[in-house]
Amino acid sequence: MPHDDPTKSSDLTFNNPVTRRDFIRYTTGTAACISLGTLTFGCGSGSSAGNSSVVAGYQIDSNVSTTLQKTIKLSSTFSGTIAPQNLKNISEYDQKGYGVWMDGGPLAAEKRNDIMSTSYAYPSNNHPRQLLRFFAITDIHIIDKESPSQLFYLQQFNKYGFEASSTSVYSPTMLYTTHILDAAIQTVNALHKKNPIDFGISLGDVCNNTQYNETRWYIDVLDGQVITPSSGAHAGADSIDYQKPYKAAGLDQAIPWYQALGNHDHLWFGSIPVEAGGFKKSYTSDEVLAMGDALANAANIYSNTPPLYYMGVIDGSTPNGDIIKAGKVGDPGFTSPPKVVPDQERRSLSRTEWKQEFFNTATTPAGHGFNLVPAGQEDGFACYSFVPKANIPIKVIVLDDTQREDDGSITIHGRGFLDKARWSWLKKELAAGDAADQLMIIAAHIPIGVMPTAVNNGGHDTYMDWFDNSANPSGMQNAVDLAGLLAELHSHPNLLMWMAGHRHVNTIKAFTTDDASKPERGFWQVETSSLFNFPQQLRTFEINLNSDYTVSIVTTNVDPAVKDGTPAAKSRKYAVATQQIVNNSLRLNFSGADPTMAGYPTAIDPSIVKTNTKMDPNILSYNAELFKQLSPTMKAKMQLLFPTQG
Repeated sequence: MPHDDPTKSSDLTFNNPVTRRDFIRYTTGTAACISLGTLTFGCGSGSSAGNSSVVAGYQIDSNVSTTLQKTIKLSSTFSGTIAPQNLKNISEYDQKGYGVWMDGGPLAAEKRNDIMSTSYAYPSNNHPRQLLRFFAITDIHIIDKESPSQLFYLQQFNKYGFEASSTSVYSPTMLYTTHILDAAIQTVNALHKKNPIDFGISLGDVCNNTQYNETRWYIDVLDGQVITPSSGAHAGADSIDYQKPYKAAGLDQAIPWYQALGNHDHLWFGSIPVEAGGFKKSYTSDEVLAMGDALANAANIYSNTPPLYYMGVIDGSTPNGDIIKAGKVGDPGFTSPPKVVPDQERRSLSRTEWKQEFFNTATTPAGHGFNLVPAGQEDGFACYSFVPKANIPIKVIVLDDTQREDDGSITIHGRGFLDKARWSWLKKELAAGDAADQLMIIAAHIPIGVMPTAVNNGGHDTYMDWFDNSANPSGMQNAVDLAGLLAELHSHPNLLMWMAGHRHVNTIKAFTTDDASKPERGFWQVETSSLFNFPQQLRTFEINLNSDYTVSIVTTNVDPAVKDGTPAAKSRKYAVATQQIVNNSLRLNFSGADPTMAGYPTAIDPSIVKTNTKMDPNILSYNAELFKQLSPTMKAKMQLLFPTQG
């Protein structure tokens, strides 16, 4: 059945404008009250007469499934064209048929034995034992769309013809980032009731621009608090669906969740140190940010050389979130900076401040992993490890592999990076896992071996490869090059996989063994797509012990079970429309990305797969069962722990 713009009215009620964020913590029930200044709404006898209004939540669809049962298929029938630079023209979506999707077929899990010995045969009559089940989300990009420190104008500017494809700069999904997260969490809760989930992990980029309010909205959604997704003047908070306060459902209290750091969590737009170029003051300013065309030349971010452009903000009083206060500096209407109502809750957070917010939580564990950061490290250190189940020998190593603010680079800070402290810590964690006979999972934000350097990519710099600062010898250097990192990872046969986000795609890559006689030295990499862009998915992972004492990683994409008529359903519609209009390829595979691969640097990696080959390529999901050989030592241990696997 086709799905298009929901027309059902919401059951959320709130009849008074929001003037500032001041929540009363939710305790029990399905609705909550909030205190706004001197007035309190929905709080019983304490509410002002005639102004009491319960802040309700948004339900998800009762039919909760994974992509093993059904997928989302995009319509390809349109009655007109919308140019990518006109993505902001939301009023045209319905009349031209954009944002329409339908249920697609089921997506089976492909069995992958790429890293096994060439003689390996799947066990017949297999009776796998589930060791661990967890979920991963990543790249939520909660955004304060009314902040004056934005890049909206550059997407529509499109001077060189490629800027319009930068949906991270602007997408209509920005109106509903907290709502789609709330729907995703409710979907996880429903899956947990069917089959218990041991823990959850978020792989970074929880916020879009390292703002305090963005970070708090994210944590508060998982905590089940009241969310007021607006700032500054709080325009439209009494009438516009994406601006209205609502009660988040919160993650089931039985599921602990852990957090990794992403580049957007501590860098301006995930790209530039906040202290550079005067960005820090732009967050809480009353003036809309003006800058050059940073998409055409990253150096323009640091420069105030004309021409400059006011980047604009979202008008929260408009149903379609119109972009206002955007244009060229000096043009009519822009002879002086456009103004906004400033808000201190937009302030940027340092690494240390961002980590500290995770201790202000109603869910477990307090700190969400940052309580486990080893003593003696610098304040911004964001690496730790944990064992999800005491009786199962599996350790999760949460690794911060984002660039530092003080690395001396003046380009986009989207690359993989380990300073000496993180590199030393990682090696010790891997060695300790082998010594303790623990299987290991590395959870990081930035994937490895999938993005080439500019040298190996025809001069085109994606800013997402492994950081190489050798051209700037006076600057901070990566503690290890990619080849050295991969050699270290291969030397630990208990490593199951490296899991990551960052690229907003669902991909799986096989890192085959570096020693044909020891297939256990191979490991997998699993990337998960963003909740911001289509296909807006999370993943579940099941770690199984097979009857032949190999391990399987069963990884499954999950679509949030959005309900028609809710803001989350609009988020999906806008994600679908964005993909249909801009048509960004989420199936790219590059040469020159993995220096250990045969045929480097010109060969394309055949192990990187982004959807079942029999499915519509626009589905952009990928489910798989990934087989891993255990070392003789680890196999013997598992036989002792689980002697009745046959």
